[in-house]
Amino acid sequence: MRILVVEDDINLNRQLSDALKEAGYVVDQAFDGEEGHYLGDAEPYDAVILDIGLPEMDGITVLEKWRANRKTMPVLILTARDRWSDKVAGIDAGADDYVAKPFHVEEVLARIRALIRRAAGHASSEIVCGPVRLDTKSSKASVNGAQLKLTSHEFRLLSYLMHHMGEVVSRTELVEHMYDQDFDRDSNTIEVFVGRLRKKMGVDMIETVRGLGYRMQAPESAK
Repeated sequence: MRILVVEDDINLNRQLSDALKEAGYVVDQAFDGEEGHYLGDAEPYDAVILDIGLPEMDGITVLEKWRANRKTMPVLILTARDRWSDKVAGIDAGADDYVAKPFHVEEVLARIRALIRRAAGHASSEIVCGPVRLDTKSSKASVNGAQLKLTSHEFRLLSYLMHHMGEVVSRTELVEHMYDQDFDRDSNTIEVFVGRLRKKMGVDMIETVRGLGYRMQAPESAK
C-alpha cells in the first residue's frame, strides 16, 4: 500500500512517514501544496495525508483540484484543533476524514488503515480469504492459524491482493502500489515475489490470469 504525506513541517512529515514505513507502507513525501498536488495527480495512492495549511497552494485547493480531476483516493486532512471551519471546508472539498493537531501518530495510522479498508469494501481490521487472514492492525498474516514469515515486499504484495481479492490486478498496478516514486521499478520482480509468496502460503490462492495479472481468491473447498 502506497501513501502520500503532504505536510510542510519537515519534522512532522518525517515522523509520519517513518511511522507509516514502520507499519509496512510505501511512502512518498511532499512539502508544499504544488508538489503535493502534482504527485497526487500523477501517481496512484491508496491514501493521502494532507495538511490544510500548506505553502504555494493550500490543502483545500489541492483537494478540490484532485476531486475535480476525478481522483478518488481516500484523503485524511490535518487541521488545527481550534479551526472547526477548516474541518468543515475539508470535508466539503472531498476529504474522507480529519485529525486535529496536535495528535498521536497511532491515531493517524488507525484512521489510514480504516480509510484503505473501506475504500476496498472491508469493514473489519482483519481481512479473510479462505484460510488466509491478514491483520491490518498488526501487519501480520497467517494461513490456517500459522503465522507467515514474510519480507516487507511479500507482505505488501499479499496485502494489496487481499484488499482487492477477487479482482484481477495487473503487474503494473502492483509495482505502482509496492514501490515509491524513486524506486527503479521492474514488473518482472513481481513474478519472483508471487512465486515466493505462493511457496510460503502453501495453498493455491493466487491465480495467474494470462496477459492480465493476478487474482487472489479462496480455493473452491474453502468457499
